[in-house]
Amino acid sequence: MKTEYDFSESRPNPYAKKLKKSVTIRLGPDVIQYFKDMAKKTGIPYQSLINLYLRDCAQNQRELHTEWAS
Repeated sequence: MKTEYDFSESRPNPYAKKLKKSVTIRLGPDVIQYFKDMAKKTGIPYQSLINLYLRDCAQNQRELHTEWAS
């Protein structure tokens, strides 16, 4: 390993904007368990499954319809 490296001719990573962003989100234990169980069946990490599901919702512009009990 070198003691010094020359980065004078380096350039920014052109793919950096496409990287995933870390966020904190609060999910119910039942939701987490659902995706963890699905992860065991599919072999896909549960966080990736959550991301795939949310991406599908965003791409298809799904809207949540809720009705609160009176």
